[in-house]
Amino acid sequence: MNKKIKKGLQRTFLESLVKNRKLTPVERLGNRLGYMGSAFIMMSPYLLPYDNIGAYTYLIGALLSLPQVWLAKQWNLVIINLNLLVGYGLYIIS
Repeated sequence: MNKKIKKGLQRTFLESLVKNRKLTPVERLGNRLGYMGSAFIMMSPYLLPYDNIGAYTYLIGALLSLPQVWLAKQWNLVIINLNLLVGYGLYIIS
């Protein structure tokens, strides 16, 4: 009997720590763009030797993942993505 009460209290405590809410359409779109951008960023190093296609995919990946980190207010990742855009933008220009 005591085990049942403890389990119920533990579950109640853990549920109180989680905020249950639905994502807005903008957040859902940002998440999907972020996944797509992450995929572009992950495949980019393997595409760099092929006529610098990897640099373009880095730029696309950074642009696609930017809305997700902006909406999540993860400012360190926003700065990293902006750095990626500037760095590979200059790489393509030169």
